[in-house]
Amino acid sequence: MTHTTILLIRHGETAWNAVRRLQGHIDIPLNEEGQRQALALGRALAAEKVDAVVASDLQRAMQTAQAVAAHHAGVAPHTEAQLRERAYGVFEGMLYQDIQDQYPADFQRWQARDIDAVMPHGERLAESFRQFYDRVIAALNQVAARHPGRTVAVVAHGGVLECAYRAARGIQLDSPRDFQVKNASINRFQAADGKLVLTSWGEVGHLAPAAMDDVI
Repeated sequence: MTHTTILLIRHGETAWNAVRRLQGHIDIPLNEEGQRQALALGRALAAEKVDAVVASDLQRAMQTAQAVAAHHAGVAPHTEAQLRERAYGVFEGMLYQDIQDQYPADFQRWQARDIDAVMPHGERLAESFRQFYDRVIAALNQVAARHPGRTVAVVAHGGVLECAYRAARGIQLDSPRDFQVKNASINRFQAADGKLVLTSWGEVGHLAPAAMDDVI
Protein backbone atom coordinates (compact mmCIF):
# COMPACT_ATOMS: atom_id res chain seq x y z
CA MET A 1 0.00 0.00 0.00
CA THR A 2 1.47 3.37 -1.05
CA HIS A 3 0.85 6.20 1.37
CA THR A 4 0.54 9.87 0.54
CA THR A 5 1.85 12.33 3.11
CA ILE A 6 -0.51 15.25 3.54
CA LEU A 7 0.67 18.42 5.27
CA LEU A 8 -2.72 19.91 6.06
CA ILE A 9 -2.52 23.62 6.77
CA ARG A 10 -5.06 26.21 7.82
CA HIS A 11 -4.71 29.55 6.05
CA GLY A 12 -3.19 32.53 7.86
CA GLU A 13 -5.26 35.01 9.83
CA THR A 14 -7.80 37.31 8.21
CA ALA A 15 -9.40 40.46 9.58
CA TRP A 16 -12.64 38.49 10.01
CA ASN A 17 -10.90 35.75 11.99
CA ALA A 18 -9.64 38.40 14.38
CA VAL A 19 -13.16 39.68 15.19
CA ARG A 20 -15.03 36.34 14.96
CA ARG A 21 -16.97 37.19 11.82
CA LEU A 22 -18.06 34.07 9.94
CA GLN A 23 -16.45 33.76 6.51
CA GLY A 24 -17.66 30.51 4.95
CA HIS A 25 -17.42 30.94 1.17
CA ILE A 26 -16.95 34.73 1.29
CA ASP A 27 -13.55 35.44 -0.27
CA ILE A 28 -11.56 37.33 2.37
CA PRO A 29 -7.80 37.99 1.99
CA LEU A 30 -5.17 37.56 4.67
CA ASN A 31 -4.61 40.52 6.96
CA GLU A 32 -1.10 41.80 7.74
CA GLU A 33 -0.62 39.27 10.52
CA GLY A 34 -1.84 36.48 8.27
CA GLN A 35 0.67 37.47 5.62
CA ARG A 36 3.45 37.30 8.21
CA GLN A 37 2.20 33.90 9.33
CA ALA A 38 2.19 32.64 5.75
CA LEU A 39 5.76 33.79 5.18
CA ALA A 40 6.88 32.11 8.41
CA LEU A 41 5.04 28.95 7.41
CA GLY A 42 6.71 28.89 4.01
CA ARG A 43 10.11 29.32 5.61
CA ALA A 44 9.39 26.52 8.10
CA LEU A 45 8.59 24.08 5.28
CA ALA A 46 11.37 25.22 2.96
CA ALA A 47 13.72 22.36 3.91
CA GLU A 48 11.03 19.68 3.75
CA LYS A 49 10.10 17.59 0.75
CA VAL A 50 6.99 19.06 -0.84
CA ASP A 51 6.06 17.55 -4.19
CA ALA A 52 2.80 19.41 -4.74
CA VAL A 53 0.70 22.18 -3.21
CA VAL A 54 -3.10 22.04 -3.34
CA ALA A 55 -5.32 24.80 -1.97
CA SER A 56 -8.91 25.85 -1.63
CA ASP A 57 -9.71 28.37 -4.35
CA LEU A 58 -10.54 31.08 -1.78
CA GLN A 59 -7.82 33.72 -1.68
CA ARG A 60 -6.94 33.36 2.00
CA ALA A 61 -5.93 29.77 1.30
CA MET A 62 -4.27 30.57 -2.03
CA GLN A 63 -2.18 33.37 -0.52
CA THR A 64 -0.96 30.99 2.16
CA ALA A 65 -0.29 28.25 -0.39
CA GLN A 66 1.75 30.59 -2.57
CA ALA A 67 4.02 31.34 0.39
CA VAL A 68 4.66 27.60 0.77
CA ALA A 69 5.17 26.92 -2.93
CA ALA A 70 7.63 29.81 -3.26
CA HIS A 71 10.31 27.71 -1.53
CA HIS A 72 9.94 24.69 -3.84
CA ALA A 73 11.18 24.97 -7.41
CA GLY A 74 8.72 23.87 -10.04
CA VAL A 75 5.82 23.64 -7.60
CA ALA A 76 2.80 25.88 -8.19
CA PRO A 77 -0.43 25.74 -6.16
CA HIS A 78 -3.30 23.82 -7.71
CA THR A 79 -6.78 24.93 -6.64
CA GLU A 80 -9.51 22.58 -5.49
CA ALA A 81 -12.91 24.15 -4.83
CA GLN A 82 -14.07 21.10 -2.86
CA LEU A 83 -11.60 22.12 -0.12
CA ARG A 84 -13.52 25.32 0.59
CA GLU A 85 -14.80 26.07 4.08
CA ARG A 86 -18.32 24.99 4.98
CA ALA A 87 -21.08 27.01 3.32
CA TYR A 88 -23.04 28.82 6.03
CA GLY A 89 -25.76 30.50 3.98
CA VAL A 90 -27.15 33.67 5.50
CA PHE A 91 -24.73 33.40 8.45
CA GLU A 92 -21.79 34.30 6.22
CA GLY A 93 -20.47 37.77 6.92
CA MET A 94 -22.11 37.97 10.34
CA LEU A 95 -20.52 38.25 13.76
CA TYR A 96 -21.17 35.24 15.98
CA GLN A 97 -23.03 37.41 18.51
CA ASP A 98 -25.28 38.83 15.79
CA ILE A 99 -26.10 35.32 14.55
CA GLN A 100 -27.11 34.34 18.06
CA ASP A 101 -29.28 37.46 18.42
CA GLN A 102 -30.98 37.32 15.01
CA TYR A 103 -31.28 33.55 14.47
CA PRO A 104 -31.45 32.08 18.00
CA ALA A 105 -33.04 28.73 17.07
CA ASP A 106 -30.66 28.09 14.15
CA PHE A 107 -27.71 29.23 16.25
CA GLN A 108 -28.69 26.82 19.01
CA ARG A 109 -28.89 23.85 16.60
CA TRP A 110 -25.50 24.81 15.18
CA GLN A 111 -23.85 25.08 18.59
CA ALA A 112 -25.54 21.86 19.75
CA ARG A 113 -23.83 20.10 16.82
CA ASP A 114 -26.96 19.00 15.02
CA ILE A 115 -25.00 17.60 12.09
CA ASP A 116 -27.98 17.55 9.72
CA ALA A 117 -29.19 21.07 10.48
CA VAL A 118 -28.93 23.52 7.58
CA MET A 119 -28.78 27.25 8.20
CA PRO A 120 -31.10 29.58 6.28
CA HIS A 121 -29.80 30.04 2.74
CA GLY A 122 -28.38 33.43 1.77
CA GLU A 123 -26.55 34.46 -1.40
CA ARG A 124 -25.01 30.99 -1.23
CA LEU A 125 -26.71 27.73 -0.28
CA ALA A 126 -25.85 26.46 3.19
CA GLU A 127 -24.78 22.88 3.85
CA SER A 128 -25.11 20.67 6.92
CA PHE A 129 -22.03 19.53 8.77
CA ARG A 130 -22.57 15.99 7.49
CA GLN A 131 -22.68 17.25 3.88
CA PHE A 132 -19.58 19.35 4.48
CA TYR A 133 -17.70 16.46 6.09
CA ASP A 134 -18.50 14.10 3.22
CA ARG A 135 -17.34 16.71 0.68
CA VAL A 136 -14.07 17.38 2.48
CA ILE A 137 -13.08 13.76 3.11
CA ALA A 138 -13.83 12.85 -0.49
CA ALA A 139 -11.66 15.76 -1.68
CA LEU A 140 -8.74 14.79 0.58
CA ASN A 141 -8.94 11.18 -0.58
CA GLN A 142 -8.91 12.36 -4.19
CA VAL A 143 -5.81 14.47 -3.53
CA ALA A 144 -4.10 11.45 -1.95
CA ALA A 145 -5.06 9.20 -4.87
CA ARG A 146 -3.60 11.68 -7.37
CA HIS A 147 -0.25 11.82 -5.52
CA PRO A 148 0.61 8.30 -4.32
CA GLY A 149 3.93 8.09 -2.50
CA ARG A 150 4.38 11.86 -2.56
CA THR A 151 4.18 14.69 -0.05
CA VAL A 152 1.42 17.22 -0.66
CA ALA A 153 0.86 20.48 1.20
CA VAL A 154 -2.89 21.06 1.34
CA VAL A 155 -3.92 24.56 2.39
CA ALA A 156 -7.54 24.94 3.43
CA HIS A 157 -9.74 26.14 6.30
CA GLY A 158 -10.48 25.48 9.94
CA GLY A 159 -13.53 23.38 9.18
CA VAL A 160 -11.58 21.26 6.71
CA LEU A 161 -8.93 20.56 9.33
CA GLU A 162 -11.64 19.64 11.83
CA CYS A 163 -13.13 17.11 9.40
CA ALA A 164 -9.73 15.51 8.75
CA TYR A 165 -8.98 15.27 12.47
CA ARG A 166 -12.33 13.63 13.19
CA ALA A 167 -11.89 11.17 10.32
CA ALA A 168 -8.39 10.17 11.39
CA ARG A 169 -9.26 9.84 15.08
CA GLY A 170 -12.67 8.22 14.58
CA ILE A 171 -14.46 11.01 16.46
CA GLN A 172 -18.24 11.24 16.15
CA LEU A 173 -19.39 14.21 14.09
CA ASP A 174 -21.84 15.35 16.77
CA SER A 175 -19.32 15.36 19.63
CA PRO A 176 -17.94 18.68 20.92
CA ARG A 177 -14.75 19.96 19.33
CA ASP A 178 -12.18 19.67 22.11
CA PHE A 179 -9.12 20.35 19.98
CA GLN A 180 -7.68 23.56 18.58
CA VAL A 181 -7.42 24.46 14.90
CA LYS A 182 -4.90 27.28 14.58
CA ASN A 183 -4.20 29.62 11.72
CA ALA A 184 -1.08 28.68 9.69
CA SER A 185 -0.61 25.47 11.69
CA ILE A 186 0.99 22.37 10.18
CA ASN A 187 -0.91 19.10 10.67
CA ARG A 188 0.49 15.85 9.28
CA PHE A 189 -1.43 12.87 7.94
CA GLN A 190 -0.71 9.67 6.07
CA ALA A 191 -3.40 8.79 3.54
CA ALA A 192 -3.97 5.50 1.76
CA ASP A 193 -6.89 3.35 0.63
CA GLY A 194 -9.42 6.04 1.56
CA LYS A 195 -8.21 6.38 5.16
CA LEU A 196 -6.39 9.13 7.04
CA VAL A 197 -3.88 8.50 9.81
CA LEU A 198 -2.84 11.46 11.98
CA THR A 199 0.88 11.68 12.76
CA SER A 200 1.21 15.23 14.13
CA TRP A 201 -1.27 17.95 15.05
CA GLY A 202 -1.04 21.68 15.62
CA GLU A 203 2.59 22.48 14.86
CA VAL A 204 2.96 26.23 15.41
CA GLY A 205 6.56 26.63 16.56
CA HIS A 206 7.26 28.66 13.42
CA LEU A 207 4.74 31.25 14.69
CA ALA A 208 6.41 31.83 18.04
CA PRO A 209 7.43 35.49 18.54
CA ALA A 210 11.15 34.67 18.39
CA ALA A 211 10.67 32.74 15.15
CA MET A 212 8.78 35.62 13.54
CA ASP A 213 10.95 38.53 14.66
CA ASP A 214 12.57 38.89 11.25
CA VAL A 215 9.46 38.23 9.18
CA ILE A 216 8.45 41.47 7.52
